[in-house]
Amino acid sequence: MSATHATQALVLDFGGVISRTLFETHALTEEALALPRGTLTWRGPFDLASDPLWRDMQADKLSERDYWMARTREVGALVGERWEAMETFVRRARGADPEAAIRPEALAAIEAARRAGCRLAILSNELDLFYGADFRRRLPFMAAFDVVVDATHTGILKPDARAYRQCLDELGLPAEACVFVDDQLRNIAGAERVGLRCVHFDVMQPAASYARALALLGIPSSSSQRP
Repeated sequence: MSATHATQALVLDFGGVISRTLFETHALTEEALALPRGTLTWRGPFDLASDPLWRDMQADKLSERDYWMARTREVGALVGERWEAMETFVRRARGADPEAAIRPEALAAIEAARRAGCRLAILSNELDLFYGADFRRRLPFMAAFDVVVDATHTGILKPDARAYRQCLDELGLPAEACVFVDDQLRNIAGAERVGLRCVHFDVMQPAASYARALALLGIPSSSSQRP
């Protein structure tokens, strides 16, 4: 283990950062639910004009949880069912293979950080709420994480400072020793107020986002090593 990195940590959000967003997998969702291709037109950050509800969420008119509950109910209605849990949407949309939803860039970064001796943590607002309690148990890479702080169980949502501090306490590290990665600006702002080094994850450029996070930890990424 590298002494340089042993006292640092990579702290990751889950949805959108480790897993691909539901926006990116509309075709798979439509196939899984037997919906005509092109039924799902809302595209969130990939096409702001297509998604006024996402724009409202970004403007703090509703929470991210409220956004996804609205989409859950909407898609449930499309298949003639009443869906009242976000995990129902994810299970039905993602099918039986949870690993298919995981970004390969995330797996590469997690492995690079682990090999460098960094500690690893997940700080999520809705990991088990959104994906279901058994989802992460079916993902082998989750064993690499030292700490998982999930507001499903703590009830403390980012950007509340207590969420970040709980993660830091469980890691046993000061804020300046950690790099936090999240795709929501409000959560980045909350982390910065606590003193964390941050990378605002760009869902359209996942490799570049992970490369920035690893660089802050002094770790070369596979993408940065390419000629």
